[in-house]
Amino acid sequence: MNIRHNRSLQVVLAVLLLVAMGTLLYWRGPDWNVVYHAFDLVNWAWIVFALGLNLGSVLVRASAWRLTIDQALEPPQSPFNHVFSAFAVGLLGNAALPGRIGELARVAVLRRRLPHGSGTSAALVGTVFAHRLFDVFPALLLVGYVLTTAKIPYWAVTSLEIVSVLGIALFTLGVISARRGDRAALEGAKPVRRLLAMARQGLSVLRSPLHAAAAIMLQCLGWALQLLAVYVAMRAFDIHAPLPAAGLVLLLMNVATIFPLWPGNIGLLQAAVALPLVQYGVAYSTGFAYGLVLQVVEMSVGVGVGLIFLAREGLSFATLRDLPEPVDLPAEEPEPRRKRAGALG
Repeated sequence: MNIRHNRSLQVVLAVLLLVAMGTLLYWRGPDWNVVYHAFDLVNWAWIVFALGLNLGSVLVRASAWRLTIDQALEPPQSPFNHVFSAFAVGLLGNAALPGRIGELARVAVLRRRLPHGSGTSAALVGTVFAHRLFDVFPALLLVGYVLTTAKIPYWAVTSLEIVSVLGIALFTLGVISARRGDRAALEGAKPVRRLLAMARQGLSVLRSPLHAAAAIMLQCLGWALQLLAVYVAMRAFDIHAPLPAAGLVLLLMNVATIFPLWPGNIGLLQAAVALPLVQYGVAYSTGFAYGLVLQVVEMSVGVGVGLIFLAREGLSFATLRDLPEPVDLPAEEPEPRRKRAGALG
């Protein structure tokens, strides 16, 4: 039985998952009465400020992806509004569906607007991978800052070390793959090898130090805005923990969402936020309530903006799961690719 195409079975599994998650949160979660009353004195002006910071982060990170795309595909370059539209739909997919569907959804949305020939989808998948690799740099900077300044539980130290090692390994693999992505890999190769070569073409930005540095700087700025949003949201709950605590919360939020087990990893993410804040004298239930609002702040930008641009693309939420298309195989003789200049232009 194919679960992907059996809607009734999908609904049943989703309901069972929600019931199991709700039961677990009720019996093993925080004191829900304290969580409820934690919202009584929330300063919502700070929450609005945090929303604005998150929107700025999304705009900056979309710019970094556009820079990556421009290095991978032939002119004409994709307009920013097209790239941002696809990026926003991808955020919606990641927020609303399990399994990082949004990463492929943003490729499918942008692919619809590109005039390029076969192999373009594979190259776009490569740009998504490259864009994610650039997160390694701000993440490592933040890990170093947190490890030297924050009060970190032992389990969190282990998690951050493992994620840091994996990030460095993936970036190294990306650089090696990018250097192998030359014309020699395409000449006389079979379709599958051509597909892999086109995917490596999406990593072209890694062969241009200036463009790669620019993309990294944009990602660092995006993370800085997210860090400020986390810090500002603390003030809404009258949590006066220092900036290193906000950095720890941001890192553990990202760790908790690496593998989306269910939409938003609700419950798991809140625990990842609340537990480290206990080290700063914040009650677990208060930290859990803060984690709920923080997730709403994070998701509302992705979901709200994503729904707007999903409608702009003429698509519905029901089609979001089916957006990712099979990656197109390159033709036997792909057109020669223009050599990129090594400077920003």
